[in-house]
Amino acid sequence: MNIAIDFDNSYANLPERFFSFLKPTPVQAPQLLAFNDALAGELGLGPRPDDAALAQLFSGNRLPDGAQPLAQAYAGHQFGGFSAQLGDGRAILLGEVIDRAGQRRDIQLKGAGPTPYSRNGDGRAWIGPVLREYLLSESMHALGIPTTRALAAVATGEEIARETWLPGAVLTRVAASHIRVGTFQYFYARNDLAALQTLFDHVVARHYPAARSPEALLDAVIARQVELVAAWMSVGFIHGVMNTDNTSISGETIDYGPCAFMDNYHPETFYSSIDRGGRYAYQNQPGIIGWNLAQLASCLVPLMPDKDLAVERFTAMINAVPDRVHAVWLTRFRAKIGLAKAHDEDAALITDLLALMAESGADFTNTFRALSQGDARDHFIDRDAFDAWAGRWQARLADEVDPQARMRAANPAFIPRNHRVEQMIEAAVDGDMAPFQRLLLVLSRPYEDQPEAADLTHPPLPSETVAATFCGT
Repeated sequence: MNIAIDFDNSYANLPERFFSFLKPTPVQAPQLLAFNDALAGELGLGPRPDDAALAQLFSGNRLPDGAQPLAQAYAGHQFGGFSAQLGDGRAILLGEVIDRAGQRRDIQLKGAGPTPYSRNGDGRAWIGPVLREYLLSESMHALGIPTTRALAAVATGEEIARETWLPGAVLTRVAASHIRVGTFQYFYARNDLAALQTLFDHVVARHYPAARSPEALLDAVIARQVELVAAWMSVGFIHGVMNTDNTSISGETIDYGPCAFMDNYHPETFYSSIDRGGRYAYQNQPGIIGWNLAQLASCLVPLMPDKDLAVERFTAMINAVPDRVHAVWLTRFRAKIGLAKAHDEDAALITDLLALMAESGADFTNTFRALSQGDARDHFIDRDAFDAWAGRWQARLADEVDPQARMRAANPAFIPRNHRVEQMIEAAVDGDMAPFQRLLLVLSRPYEDQPEAADLTHPPLPSETVAATFCGT
């Protein structure tokens, strides 16, 4: 029995220069590793067939009725350098569904074989990045942060070449859409104004129906990205590869490559092995999203009737991005220290705490969680300095109602720590999925105390520290 997917495709109806139609490349011996039954329910899929049938479907071996598989074209700035031809090099969009909430969602296979955009790549993925993205995207969802979702992970029964031979896998990713800043750049670079207008119309209809002009669309995308980046920073998340082709127009976290959650806090932290100079370090993310949105603004200028006025207005909007990020950041971090009301001294109170944390190498997640429990002092080397800060903080809390509840709701106890993710991947390569399943279960309730999982709150030992994260390609 095949699973029923009620496709309602719209991107496939756009002009063919937006994509290439092609089918996934079959795999030898697909085996289901994980399936997200809850998400399948949200999407209105069903009834659920057996694991073997799911493996055939979500490996790409069997296409569901109504699928129109395609690889999307896009361009993008990668680490500041522009490439006019990128696109889905290993991902194939099966189609779209309208979920039970009335929202349109993409269903995409990642690691489904070569496409016209593979640039000599094999179009495949190995099990590590597949399970990593599954776990981290579902963790991000549980944290309440907009993100793509993971529907299924399937082992292919084949080995693929990276630094060595590794077991292959395919991820099924669900997204509000896979349209990126780089999608606009693709047509802007070709001076294809007709395609830019078509893309604008499609994005407005799909994501921002209230946006009646390119200026309104730009403002709406800015608003979502500002919220997203501030949310990342509030949980210590570092995307690692904030290229314009990884900046979603819908405002979701997309493309979990060399991303990571910080252990010890320092604003200059980055993990990505391909980020040589720390371009996408933790503290740089607000500036980078402004830079990326400036590229989107450039693409929208040709659609405005008065180009000079558009440049002037768009420039002002982009220049305001850092302040907009800071405003949302301040609201998020106020909540992390129990504050709901806004006082002028709040920014200094927060930044002074972060400076103490950086000096002490304090664990980002555990320190904020400990504040809500009243036992954060031991996380700091200079206890006198912390006591002085805590005195100011306690005086400020006198003006608040139930700050502990606010802190517990803003500070997760559990994040997908790098060393635990790596241990999970090592076990999965050896055929043991138990660590993955345990992490997935615990991370689905990140704000709850789970005493039986206390070991998952521990920072890495020196021998367990992950110094670099890697892109799956």
